[in-house]
Amino acid sequence: MTESSAGTTPIAFSDPGYRAAVVDLLAVIAYAEISAFERLAADARMAPNLADKVALATMASAEFENVLRLHARLEALGADPYAAMEPFREPLEAFHRHTAPSDWLEGLVKAYVGDGLARDFYREIAAFVDVESRELIVSAMERPQHSEFVVEKVREAIEADPRVAGRLALWGRRLMGEALTQAQGVAAERDALSALLAGGVDVPSLDLAALGRMFSRLTEKHAERMARLGLAH
Repeated sequence: MTESSAGTTPIAFSDPGYRAAVVDLLAVIAYAEISAFERLAADARMAPNLADKVALATMASAEFENVLRLHARLEALGADPYAAMEPFREPLEAFHRHTAPSDWLEGLVKAYVGDGLARDFYREIAAFVDVESRELIVSAMERPQHSEFVVEKVREAIEADPRVAGRLALWGRRLMGEALTQAQGVAAERDALSALLAGGVDVPSLDLAALGRMFSRLTEKHAERMARLGLAH
């Protein structure tokens, strides 16, 4: 696979199927980042104090910056970012409709656990794309400050009222099930992404055993996040 470095000339890959897979991957992540921006901005309205409201607004701003970077990469590939994102709009919105938080704490857990699982999934797939796209995806998926904020707030809430731990643990398990179903569905419904994982384009493949190990890693990381929040998995 080769790339063109000439000015504004769209990057070219030797395998059109591979290019389609990269475009799909960048597009689904870009739409996920838009959704994260919208949800964090909405969750900020439920914040119990001004400091927390500002913290969530700052997190939302970071998500939007990622959208701009992903759009620039899609344009470099010769794709229309909005047309590329459109097929993922309804599946992702359906996931968010099914997992709408009922309060501030559920919103925080969703931002940390649900979004964290999706980010792990995208990082796993990024291992099969070109270096520049992979580095962009990995950097866009980093959330160290976001994570610390959520862990601190959830642990404080559990310390103040241990009864919330059970409710949030159940919520975390529901998010995991919904997120895995959504991730598998997105990959299965897009031929280019399916081919990328199966080795149908010019990249190494994931056999069934490797795919199983990938989902085992996703499950393990989810359990680690739940433990950090102080929630039983």
